[in-house]
Amino acid sequence: MKKIILLSAFICFHLNAQTQNNIPDSLKNKTVDLNEVQIIDSLSQKKAELYQPLSSVKLNETELKRGTGLFMDDAINTNIPGVYMEKRTISAGQQFNIRGYGNGVRGTNGVNSNFDGQGSKVYLNGIAITDAEGITLMDDIDFGSIGNVEVIKGPAGSLYGLAIAGVVNLKTKTAEKGKVAIGQDYLTGSYGLQRLTSHVEIGGERSSVLINYGNQQFSGYMKHTAAKKDFVNVMGEFQPNQKQSVNVYLGYSNSYEERNGEETIGQYDTLNYSGNPSYIKNNAHSNVISYRSGISHSYSLNKNFSNTTSVFGSAIASNVSSAGGWTDKFPVNYGTRSTLDMNFPLSDKFKLSGLVGVELQRQNAQTIGYSMVVDSANRYGNNIVGPSTSNKYAVSSTSSLFSQWTLKMPYDLSLTAGIGLSSMSIDLEDRFYVAANNKPVTKIPTRYSAFYGDMFSPSVALNKVFNKQVSAYASYNKGYKAPVSSYFFIPTTGQVNTNLVPEEGTQFEIGTKGSLLKDKLIYQVAVFDAVFAHKMTAVAVPLNPPAVGTAYSYVANGGSQDNKGLEVLLKYTVFQSEKGFLRAVKPFANLAYSEFKYVDFKMQTLDATKKNIVETDYSGNPVAGVPPVTANFGLDLQMKYGIYFNVNYNYRDAMPFTSDNLNKTKAYSLLNSKIGMHYLIAKHFDVDVFFGANNMTNTQYYYMVFLNQLPDAYLPAPNKINYYGGINFKFIF
Repeated sequence: MKKIILLSAFICFHLNAQTQNNIPDSLKNKTVDLNEVQIIDSLSQKKAELYQPLSSVKLNETELKRGTGLFMDDAINTNIPGVYMEKRTISAGQQFNIRGYGNGVRGTNGVNSNFDGQGSKVYLNGIAITDAEGITLMDDIDFGSIGNVEVIKGPAGSLYGLAIAGVVNLKTKTAEKGKVAIGQDYLTGSYGLQRLTSHVEIGGERSSVLINYGNQQFSGYMKHTAAKKDFVNVMGEFQPNQKQSVNVYLGYSNSYEERNGEETIGQYDTLNYSGNPSYIKNNAHSNVISYRSGISHSYSLNKNFSNTTSVFGSAIASNVSSAGGWTDKFPVNYGTRSTLDMNFPLSDKFKLSGLVGVELQRQNAQTIGYSMVVDSANRYGNNIVGPSTSNKYAVSSTSSLFSQWTLKMPYDLSLTAGIGLSSMSIDLEDRFYVAANNKPVTKIPTRYSAFYGDMFSPSVALNKVFNKQVSAYASYNKGYKAPVSSYFFIPTTGQVNTNLVPEEGTQFEIGTKGSLLKDKLIYQVAVFDAVFAHKMTAVAVPLNPPAVGTAYSYVANGGSQDNKGLEVLLKYTVFQSEKGFLRAVKPFANLAYSEFKYVDFKMQTLDATKKNIVETDYSGNPVAGVPPVTANFGLDLQMKYGIYFNVNYNYRDAMPFTSDNLNKTKAYSLLNSKIGMHYLIAKHFDVDVFFGANNMTNTQYYYMVFLNQLPDAYLPAPNKINYYGGINFKFIF
């Protein structure tokens, strides 16, 4: 860690020394009013970020469209140091790993979930995608319609409640002000990839509506990896008067993704991508049908007070099968978020601004599990759904009260402090009838409840801006993750897991941001120490002798993770001109160095005989699932006639995928590129033609590695170069 601090101190000193020239007045506070929403242009946005004492990265169309534009992991993994987005299939089972915080507990094999996302809060147009238990499902999100992304790294409980790892804000594209257009986009690629998007844009002076329909197909790069998706998105923005604005979002999705299961180490090493026979036999898949909607109203009472309130809801019907069986789940989520923003000029040199707010969410969900059995009419075909093995109905509620204030002082110095109070309640009804449990002597309760409260999340930060070009900050943040409904009770014994407490994350961070060399060089540097305490682990209980095996497992709080790291992001405009053939040359780079360790971390499993409990201490070992080094380098070129070109190189270091560190992946690097031409004909025909290639060096790599689940481990990605191309056409009336 000393090396990290010394390196960051040198970088901060060197960059601060470059801040000799103030920005021209003509560039200060430069904004563009688009769709009645104040959109800060690229330069002013970077200036505004100097006054934000936190580590966050924002992606716009440039970063999101460097590849196909359909898969968010491409953009996240290339452009945001310290954040890795993995997935189970080509476009489902996505998860975020933010600064080493992965997901939840999975069975008795390990400490991370491979089936859902936990720890981070995800929003789409202000709608909470993360459900009331803290689980994030993104199979149904149309990432091809996303226009902006913001990722906040580290605990964010003072503004977003149960967000121990961070926050991801997604915003869809919107119609352009003052234009009416219809369009058709088409993309095709290797392995049967096809995407058709039809869209209608209506942009007026005080309102705009964008409607799009997307159909996405994929034949698969391995056996049983096909996918098909249908999306409908409606985005509306309305401004009744100068003081009010209303945003509306409606979304429908039908996503079906085949799963061929994880490969063993031997299969992966020998390029045997035949899949897991148990998954294929059970026709493993993920089918998610969803409806999401939300409406947000903003009202400016006067120059000192304004309010934004949103209400949202979603209904999902999912059926999923894997090697372990079949699961139907029907969650309904609804909630609201409201903030009151305030500004108080205290004097000519001091200004106090802040907000108070509340976020409430509730989920009603029924989950039914089934075993899978051989089809007697087709014994050599896929298995079919068999008897029910579980039936649970859960009601989960979360509430977050929060407030954050910033005192602006002379010499561009500011102090920010906030606090959040979160709680979660879970009521679960076990509707699976077992006759033996329905007797006076052996009566086992069918209703369980748990409440997790008093989760206070303070934050404090000090920020200093130098010459309107460079900032330096120090911050402290805290956040929590409460147990989900499947953790807090033990079905086999009917006992409530009363000793389970929420995980707790605290983070200290120092950093600097800047816009130097006449705003040609944009940079961010951050050094952090994040500690995640009370990590949840699985405990296995053996059967009574002479029986052999696991009687049941339950979740318990274990030790901690101490995650120390360094992150660097650089963007540089080497050349930019409105004349000549070459119009712009913009290289970019980012780096993350991670020194993440287990602290007093123990996990209980059964020994080889399946008779005795063995407690293993992983303290001092590097955290599984996190490479020590990741690095990305790229170049964007813009040329005359609307020609554009980009190339990017991604490096991911070797990493352990078992907590004992005895099993490690190999390091890999990827080379991707894209070329296209975007031009406007006669002011009415907007045409974008492009062609690209991924994995140009035929590298073997993975979409996901299952942690602590030997012998199965890898979900491999295509190990051959794959191509794509397309045309986007829009007619502007």
